[in-house]
Amino acid sequence: MTTMPGVVLPGGRRVELREFEVPEPGPGQVVIRIRASSICGSDLRAIYRPHEQGEGAEAYRGVIAGHEPCGEIEAVGPGATRFAPGDRVVVYHIAGCGLCADCRSGWMISCSSAARAAYGWQRNGGHAPYLLAEERTLVRLPQPLTFLDGAMVACGLGTAYAACRRVGVSGSDRVLVTGLGPVGIGAALLCRALGADVVGVETMPERRALAERLGINVSDGREADLAKRTEGRGFEVGIECSGSAEARVLALRSARRWGRVAFVGEGGTLTFDVSPILIHPQLTLVGSWVCSLPQMEELVELLARWNLHPEVMVTDRFALEEAEAAYRLADGGRAGKVAITF
Repeated sequence: MTTMPGVVLPGGRRVELREFEVPEPGPGQVVIRIRASSICGSDLRAIYRPHEQGEGAEAYRGVIAGHEPCGEIEAVGPGATRFAPGDRVVVYHIAGCGLCADCRSGWMISCSSAARAAYGWQRNGGHAPYLLAEERTLVRLPQPLTFLDGAMVACGLGTAYAACRRVGVSGSDRVLVTGLGPVGIGAALLCRALGADVVGVETMPERRALAERLGINVSDGREADLAKRTEGRGFEVGIECSGSAEARVLALRSARRWGRVAFVGEGGTLTFDVSPILIHPQLTLVGSWVCSLPQMEELVELLARWNLHPEVMVTDRFALEEAEAAYRLADGGRAGKVAITF
C-alpha cells in the first residue's frame, strides 16, 4: 500500500498531517497530481475555527481539506474519456448527484441529493499530493494560465464571476466592491476587465495596500467620499464581499436609483430601514453563491483571452508540510490569498 500525507482540520484552530492511501481511479474518475491548492475563507469560518460539524453543504467529515485544487491528470479510470494523463485541470469543488435539475444545469453547488459531496468537506480535497475526482467535475486549464491561477478560479474567483454575471456588470457601470479580501479583489479585477469603473472599500490596511498595488481605487468608505466619486449619483452596481452588516448597508445606500446589488459575503445578520434604502430607490438585491460549471469554463476562457492572472492575489505560498503556518497566516485575515503549492 502506497500512502501520502494529507491535511485534516480537527477544529480549534488545529492542523494535522495524516497518512492516506494514494487513490486509484474507478469508473468515470481520474487521479489528479495536485500542483496548487489554496485556502478559502469558508474553510476558516466553518471548519478551522469553530469546527461545527453542521449539516448539508458545510458538514465537514474529517476528510483531507482543500476545495480549491488545481493540477494535472495522473491516471484515468474506466469510462473516463474527456481527459488524459498530463492534461491540466481545475476542479469544480462539488460533485453532485449528476441527475437532478440543478446538476443537469451545471449548478452542482445546489444539489440537494444525499449523494452530493464537496471536495475538502465530505470527500477528500486538494491539500495532498493526489486527489481522486469525478471526471465530470473538471474544467480544462488553458494556456497561458498557471496552476495557481486555476486554484484561484476553483472557488473564490468563480464566486466573484458569478456575482458579476448576476448583476450584469458592463462597461457602462460604476461598481462599488465592499470587502477586499480575495473574493472582493477578484470581483474588482473582473469588473475592471469587463470595462467597469471600480471603487473598493476595505478597513484592513494590509488588504487596502494589496488592492492599491493591483491598481484598484480604494475609498475609506465614508458615504461623502463615495458620493463624490459618483457626482452624487451613486453606483450602478454594488458587490458586497465582506459579510459585515455595515458594509452591506453601505453597498445599498451607495447604489444609484434602479441600481443592482449582490450580497456575496457569507454569514451574519442584517437589519435596515427597507423603504428608503431598498424599495424607494427601486434597487435589485440578489444573493450570489459560488458559480456553475459552465460559468467556470467561461471564466477560464476569458482569463486566458484577457491575459488576466488571478495568482496576483497570492501573497504567500507554503509547502504541504507547512500547512499549519499557512492556515495560521490565512486566519489572521491580513494576507491576500494563501496557497499550498507542490
